[in-house]
Amino acid sequence: MNHLELTGQTDTHVAQVSDPPSVLHTLVAAPFLALRRAALADGFDVVPQSGFRDFKRQLSIWNGKFSGERPMYGASGELLDAAAFTPAERVQAILLWSALPGASRHHWGTDVDLIDRGATPPGYRVQLSAAEFAPGGPYAALGEWLGRHAARFGFFRPFRGIVSGVAPEPWHFSFAPVAEQARRALTPSVLHEALAAAPLLGKEQVLGRLEELHSRYVATIDWP
Repeated sequence: MNHLELTGQTDTHVAQVSDPPSVLHTLVAAPFLALRRAALADGFDVVPQSGFRDFKRQLSIWNGKFSGERPMYGASGELLDAAAFTPAERVQAILLWSALPGASRHHWGTDVDLIDRGATPPGYRVQLSAAEFAPGGPYAALGEWLGRHAARFGFFRPFRGIVSGVAPEPWHFSFAPVAEQARRALTPSVLHEALAAAPLLGKEQVLGRLEELHSRYVATIDWP
């Protein structure tokens, strides 16, 4: 991937998948559909709640949380008051659940947030929360199935709360053969280039700590 693809500023590396509707890296669509067919055979209607996400969308999420216009959550899922935090504290809190614009693995089209459409109650609003994948949650069985079978198709969970600074995300799966190349290519200098010209709230705090933030939240992931 080139720098614009790595940072989500273009979509030249992704393609539309019609069933289920999603946008994935051109080399990820076939492995994902193979995983989906295997899951369907075992009774799980696996669909991406989120696939490719561009820089502009990630910037909107970040700025919304930083300004308090979007909800910001703590490590246990508790709602936080952005106004009660310093700018540096807001940066830290946001990164627990949301990536910096330009640094999201979703920019690559290699990562998907998966749910079981068949287990979703009518009218239910998906939260992508730990409780949904915990025992008794609507996606607990899917989470267990993916834990046993996803690796056969090249997918793994990059955020399991072991070494990565990101909170555990049992719904988040990454296609390792392509994503690992992108992770290594997304250096602090590439990320700095994307952020320097962006209307990023908290930019001074982010750029002043970019090497540290990159190491903690981009370079460091949880391998299987």
